[in-house]
Amino acid sequence: MKKLTLSLFVIVTFAGFGLYRWLQTSTEVVILVTPEPTQSSLPTPYPTAKPSPTVTPSAGATPPPRPTATPTPVITPKKLGQYVDGQYTGSVADAYYGNIQVRATIQNGLITDVVFLQYPNDRSTSREINGQAMPMLRQEAIQAQSANVHIVSGATDSSGAFRESLASALAKAQ
Repeated sequence: MKKLTLSLFVIVTFAGFGLYRWLQTSTEVVILVTPEPTQSSLPTPYPTAKPSPTVTPSAGATPPPRPTATPTPVITPKKLGQYVDGQYTGSVADAYYGNIQVRATIQNGLITDVVFLQYPNDRSTSREINGQAMPMLRQEAIQAQSANVHIVSGATDSSGAFRESLASALAKAQ
């Protein structure tokens, strides 16, 4: 009975360790993006027409004057860009296993590209994690037009360092 218990303990321990290692090397990256409202999803600012009251004219009475058309409000488009055109290099930010530094390209006042100048790549795990996280971070920064991007699951340190470096680059672009 002792041999069976000991054998079972060793097998369960080995399986638990294997599961632990598998979870440590798993690099599934999940990013949560909250969609921003688009112009078509916003309520229209135009006033709705109110039904006019029904009036029965009496004989010989003059009809009431017709209402004049009210001018339609004009929606002025929001300024597209908030940055000065050019390329701006952010500060070096610590991502625990290495440094991250980015360069933001601004055209017509908008972020059009973000390039990683430095990132952790000396370990295979770092290369794998950053290989998946960097395109997501880049894409979200361009969509958000700011450094306020979501943290990529599995790449928390890299995401934080990316935000820090991009924020310093965008501060130079304002």
